[in-house]
Amino acid sequence: MSTAYWRSSRGVGAENPRMTVRFLDNSVPAEAAEWRARWQAWPGREVFAHPAYVRLFAGPQDRCVCATLSTTDGGVLFPFIIRPLNAEPWTEKTEIAGDAVTPYGYGGAFAWNVDEDESRSFWRQLRGWLDSQHVVATFARLSLFADQQLPFDGEVSVDRQNVVCDLTVPPEEMWRNYEHKVRKNVNRAKREGLSVEIDESGRRIEDFLKIYHATMDRRGAADGYYFPREFFTRLVGDLPGQYAFFHVLDAGRVVSTELVLVSAENMYSFLGGTLADAFDKRPNDLLKHEAMLWGQKQGKKAFVLGGGYAEDDGIFRYKKSFAPDGCKPFRVARNIYDKDIYDRLIERRLRWETGHGRAWTPNAAFFPAYRAS
Repeated sequence: MSTAYWRSSRGVGAENPRMTVRFLDNSVPAEAAEWRARWQAWPGREVFAHPAYVRLFAGPQDRCVCATLSTTDGGVLFPFIIRPLNAEPWTEKTEIAGDAVTPYGYGGAFAWNVDEDESRSFWRQLRGWLDSQHVVATFARLSLFADQQLPFDGEVSVDRQNVVCDLTVPPEEMWRNYEHKVRKNVNRAKREGLSVEIDESGRRIEDFLKIYHATMDRRGAADGYYFPREFFTRLVGDLPGQYAFFHVLDAGRVVSTELVLVSAENMYSFLGGTLADAFDKRPNDLLKHEAMLWGQKQGKKAFVLGGGYAEDDGIFRYKKSFAPDGCKPFRVARNIYDKDIYDRLIERRLRWETGHGRAWTPNAAFFPAYRAS
């Protein structure tokens, strides 16, 4: 699918003061506090829009920014990371262009009680501000829930399907919705004497890290999935109440573990793993079942299990077995604001790679193309 192109003018015109967009930089204490306050005022309070979460995915040279709009009854929150291109080895240190990306997970623009005029004003002001910051392109991962999204002003495409478990149904109906093999595996785990411990403080983080990294090794995961210990300690320290670890115990030993992100209404399976020598006891089926029961008791509406590495792979089919009718499209949005500069950056990257004796071509599936590995 093609990408939306436009050039925005540096002057966006006078806006109704009621519809003035604020651009809050997390590195400025007063603006960071305002960002947190506006997040707190949002009934949805998705963890992906919290400044501490966004900061987890930013490099030392990056800027964490939230475009915010406060309306009479609602507002907009659109957090993103601006990445300066002069930090890349293949660009000049004098390069002033950059790009913007939402953090890993499900992003915005999040909105509630916003009308069409306010929506148009928000996108117009955002484009003007990005232009003033020399942002060439943006890549946004979008929320799975249409009712919390501002219709995106750009080219949107479906990446793949994700699995969402409905937590609003009675527990017995949720149990019946599982595929037969899930019910069988949960019962087996219970017969094996496995139990689930809920950890809302990160006290077993060392057990989690050991199993998580062993799982990544076994799967031959890409480097980007090897989050360092500091990543998790920062998450635990900076996002209290926005996560829970679920640990499956076998005679006191943790054999399966999962970090779940917790928002006001929804839960998200984030990262985890299982020890290979415990597979036959089916601990992860029990873990997900107990996590859903916990979510129901907490009044959550949905548990997002996510998707696979590829469309309809084994990981996706496993997740789907918990909610065969719970597939939702995961959408991404791509925008190019200056096609000339975008193409120039691809050419510069190509020259640099060639000069270092490496064959490189832009990957059509990766955006922005000049950052493809």
